[in-house]
Order: sequence, then C-alpha cells, then structure tokens
Amino acid sequence: MNKEDSIHSLSIKENNIDSLEDDLKKYFSICKDKIGFIPNVLRSYSWNQKKLRYFSRFYNEIMLGESKLSILEREMIALVVSSLNNCYYCQVAHGAAVRLNSENKILSEVLLMNYRSVNLSERHQAMLDFSTKLTQAPDEIVEKDRINLREKGFNDDEIWDICEIVGFFNMTNRLASGIQMNPNKEYHNQGR
Repeated sequence: MNKEDSIHSLSIKENNIDSLEDDLKKYFSICKDKIGFIPNVLRSYSWNQKKLRYFSRFYNEIMLGESKLSILEREMIALVVSSLNNCYYCQVAHGAAVRLNSENKILSEVLLMNYRSVNLSERHQAMLDFSTKLTQAPDEIVEKDRINLREKGFNDDEIWDICEIVGFFNMTNRLASGIQMNPNKEYHNQGR
C-alpha cells in the first residue's frame, strides 16, 4: 500500500460508494456537491456505516448546528486543538475551513503556529486559552477559568459548546493520527 492509499486499510474507494446504504450515499453526494469531494475522514469511517452515522451526526451538530458560537469560532477551536495535538489531517482540513470562514488567508497559519502572536479580540483570546488548557492540562481547569470566559461574554451554553468541541477534536485527532489518515489534497488550496 502506498502513502496515498494509507488513509485506512478498510476505507472504501470512490467507486465502491454504491455499497453504502441510501442515506449515506445521499450524504456523500451532498458532500461532493457542496465541497467538491468526500472528506477522507468520512471515507475512513465508511467501513462501519453505524459508526459513520454517529460520527457525522455528532460532527455536524457541534460544528454546524445551532450554537451562539459562530462557525468561525468553532473552526478556530478545532484548529488550535489540532495544532496542539500535531494532527496533520485536522490542521490541513480545519486550516482550510478557517480561511474560508474568515476570508483571511493568514489567520489559519497564525492559529496553527501561535495564536498568541496575533492581536485577537479578548473574547477569542480567552476562548483559545481555555481550549489550550483543556487540551493540555484538563485536570487543572477550575471555576476561575470558566469565570474568565463569562467575563469575556460567554454564557454557560457557549462554555459547554467550547468544551464539547475541544473534547471532540482531542478524540478525532488521536484517531486520525492513529490510523495515519491523510487530508484530501483539495483542502490545501481552499481559501487561498
């Protein structure tokens, strides 16, 4: 198996999508229509259609569902967490999402390398500081950390959403690294 094919030994190939159940075929078709390709994370999960459904529903809910956090804020959290975990797949994929949602070609690179080096709003600085601490030292999170977020304008629902995103990406980063999931080539050019 060459490097390009090492996404996951049980991944389906583009021409085997017909073996998916109808709801997943439709989901993959929507992906192709909206972004032009099927993300390799979905292809990797497709060996187990039940898990693919759970993963995609949870991802879509926390990243695209109803929240007072903007989609850009959610993508910023995903990118910083993925950077801390050195997750190649998510750094590339969510770097592209930050570029597309911010219309800022530099922001994703700054977030990847050192979000503290850019003049972010106090809100975003606090959000990313909390996300970093929750990733690196979850046992050190105390009420003072949540109070700091509240002082920057986050309510308890938004704090929950931040925690959920951080938790999700800490899990998926480890999965992507564990199976050597490689990002789709298309992500590299998005938003540039």
